[in-house]
Amino acid sequence: MDYSEKRRSRRAKIARPIRVRPSEPRDEHFEEIVASENASREGVYFITRRTSYYLGMRLFVTFPFTNSHDPMSTDYVAEVKRVDKLPNARFGIAVNLVTTVGFSKEAPARTMTRV
Repeated sequence: MDYSEKRRSRRAKIARPIRVRPSEPRDEHFEEIVASENASREGVYFITRRTSYYLGMRLFVTFPFTNSHDPMSTDYVAEVKRVDKLPNARFGIAVNLVTTVGFSKEAPARTMTRV
């Protein structure tokens, strides 16, 4: 299946470390640091051996990740949009970066309002 027609921006082949953690308490806690395969403004694709990812899973994603105290790292709330079964017991995970975590006055992220 061709997924390119669903993308709003081009993906660039870029290998940068990312930190991935589940954001929902119901999911088993883990922290995984993997390299991105490609990325766009709205998403990141990475490969893992972890079997616990599922469609619709909510995650905290730090991209790019260097260390926990790096001010250049950005934390996102993300959602798993695709899980590809790959050879050698690996999985390709496509995530949509929904919003940033930790809002600042200089660069407001998308916010939700109550009605």
